[in-house]
Amino acid sequence: MRLDESDALNLTAALRRMSLIAPDETPELEPLTGGVSSLIVLAHTRRGPVCVKSALARLKVAAEWLAPVERNTAEVAWMRLAAGVVPDNVPAILGEDQVARAFAMAYLDPRDHPVWKTLLLAGEVDVTVAVRVARALVAVHRATAGRADLAAAFAHDASFFALRLDPYLGAAARAHPDCASALHALIEVTAGTRLVLVHGDISPKNILCGPAGPVILDAECAWYGDPAFDLAFVLNHLLLKCAWRPDAAPAYLSAFDALFRAYREAVDWEPASTLEQRAARLLGGLLLARIDGKSPVEYLTLESQRDPVRKIARGLLLDPPETIGQVRAAFAAGVAAP
Repeated sequence: MRLDESDALNLTAALRRMSLIAPDETPELEPLTGGVSSLIVLAHTRRGPVCVKSALARLKVAAEWLAPVERNTAEVAWMRLAAGVVPDNVPAILGEDQVARAFAMAYLDPRDHPVWKTLLLAGEVDVTVAVRVARALVAVHRATAGRADLAAAFAHDASFFALRLDPYLGAAARAHPDCASALHALIEVTAGTRLVLVHGDISPKNILCGPAGPVILDAECAWYGDPAFDLAFVLNHLLLKCAWRPDAAPAYLSAFDALFRAYREAVDWEPASTLEQRAARLLGGLLLARIDGKSPVEYLTLESQRDPVRKIARGLLLDPPETIGQVRAAFAAGVAAP
């Protein structure tokens, strides 16, 4: 894949403004794959490899999906804050450039930092990784709970609606009118719950499995809001993998169980059962969204894989669960081997 000449010029200028290259230096820029919302490039500089990320105004999906490019400011802010809480679980930020809406971070070689999604799709399920992801996530949530200053700094309601609530839950509502009232209720509850700093995209594709633990990337959806969204978002991906590889479903469900338990036992800013109910209900909406929303999972290509997920999700929306265990049981019975 080649980098557009104008993009190369813009990113090179950004690197100069961030003082990451010399005035006379023109680094080799290598586009990296992954993600739909940003241009991500590996810059081979004299000081060593640097990863540069620039937000796109239109996301790379089939449906029209527009989002404000200012979101990368929120991403950098989340990374810097999280570094003070879980320093081993985020990449180091090397610089930020408001002109190009770009920032630079340490490059982590995939040879010793494989993407968790890649491992999961191959059926390589390490429950320890799931537990460590939960602990890092809940640590950030605990450290930011009840912070009026952060609520003001991360009041990115419009961006979160444009990046998450509408393209996921709103799009699913448009595709399934009989579930629309339930999905709009989820949007209303989620948008109105402001308790902690939310990452907004805790997905296996955004988690590297490093020697010091998981490294969380892509915080451009960062928003002060509902922690149940982060929990449901990552649990959703573990359920969807069961439809991809039913033979590995017991392992995926073990990771699902371990991640949920590790997260729930550390919740102290609200009753854990209250958060669990919100997450359980969000799971129905997110399952349906990853089938019929603006960003369907790319690996479930057959209707024989997609339709069971769709049916389970619709059932959860029309008869809302109270616990994560109810969601797990419905999914295990409908898609995975019990």
